[in-house]
Amino acid sequence: MRKDSRFYSILFNKCPRCHEGDFFVTNSAFSRHFDDMHDHCPHCGENFTPEPGFYWASMFVSYAFFTIWTLLTFFVAVQWLKIDVDYYLMGLIPSYLILTPYFFRVARRTWLTLFIAPKPNHVGSSVPVTKG
Repeated sequence: MRKDSRFYSILFNKCPRCHEGDFFVTNSAFSRHFDDMHDHCPHCGENFTPEPGFYWASMFVSYAFFTIWTLLTFFVAVQWLKIDVDYYLMGLIPSYLILTPYFFRVARRTWLTLFIAPKPNHVGSSVPVTKG
């Protein structure tokens, strides 16, 4: 995967602008403080909270991820592997609980990535300004 792509920053917890600094404080979605975010990119200084309530809409992105997960697992388990629907539902609910922190983080990174154009060589204020 190209390091300067938007998918790289979404999947690998990187800043959507420079693809270098970490988006969340920890790299693991399964830690005690899975929701702790940096206010600004540690590498380029990009603001990760453009306005109050910005991440409310990431709930809809998270909902889309859960819907895709449900449909995908339904077709694999029930349609393809012929597992009884009751057993499928008993396995689906624990998978929701396990995947919630991961989808939370991916939804936030996806939402912010929609609004920030990538500039892989961008290094905040350390870039020299030339006057012409």
